[in-house]
Amino acid sequence: MNAIARETAATSPFDLQAGDAWHAWRAARLGRGMPTPDALYVPLTDAARPTAGELAALRERIRCHNLAFYRCDPSARELDRRGFADLCSALGFDRPDPHECADEDGISALQVCGAGRRAGYVPYTDRPLSWHCDGYYNPPERRIRAMLLHCVADAREGGENLFLDPELLYIRLRDENPDWIEALSDSRALTIPANVEDGVTLRAVSTGPVFSVDPGSGHLHMRYTARTRSIEWRDEPVTRAAAQRIREILTEEGPGVLRHRLAPGEGVICNNVLHARTGFTDDPGATGRRRLLYRARFPQRVPGT
Repeated sequence: MNAIARETAATSPFDLQAGDAWHAWRAARLGRGMPTPDALYVPLTDAARPTAGELAALRERIRCHNLAFYRCDPSARELDRRGFADLCSALGFDRPDPHECADEDGISALQVCGAGRRAGYVPYTDRPLSWHCDGYYNPPERRIRAMLLHCVADAREGGENLFLDPELLYIRLRDENPDWIEALSDSRALTIPANVEDGVTLRAVSTGPVFSVDPGSGHLHMRYTARTRSIEWRDEPVTRAAAQRIREILTEEGPGVLRHRLAPGEGVICNNVLHARTGFTDDPGATGRRRLLYRARFPQRVPGT
């Protein structure tokens, strides 16, 4: 069944039969423009304890573009792991969504791991990380709707992040071919096989739509990965064509794609937008410069957006 048809009323802009509502929503979204990373930055005097004005500025950018960057005051104390958790709390989040590679506090330390379970996952290597939305392998009841990244240390070379608001991708696909939206909204569109290690199932198979709408908020949600292994697209011509078109658009890095290399003390707060990362090079040796980012993921959107 089509996830959008199931979860929305006829007045939703994401219903393919709702012409007036769609055109109004589309005009409003495109009217906000496509900003540069600099336009999305908010300076934070004390990132662990942002002021009401700083929080309002972050939420305003996220309401418009589903994404905001922040930059810590260089004269303030460094934002450590505890401070990062405090920033999440200040935004209105509870405990991060659990993940097999996260630590006990739910926060993941993204850095190169040469051994152990994490070494088998691309975020914990220096290899390029393809376009995706976080938690694309989660079941529907554990959708990831928001994510924070904080840069503690950057790499010697590389490690750029790319971001794209899924709403802009949705508009482009629907403008080009509404049948693609219909196919991508089908509950059978994308399957992520089970994650099995040494005969133990760490995560069950997950099948669901690419595009859906939260029944409570009415916001668009995207579930996607550009990886070509360990995924199964519905074996149907329109679905395959839609998946190919998404790959083409993301490869082009066209309008709306933001490319930015986070510096130490900088971070991103978003409603789980599409994102990717280029490969990078750390300094060799145990005492060399090593890229480290903290990540937290949440089942709700950024509160107030």
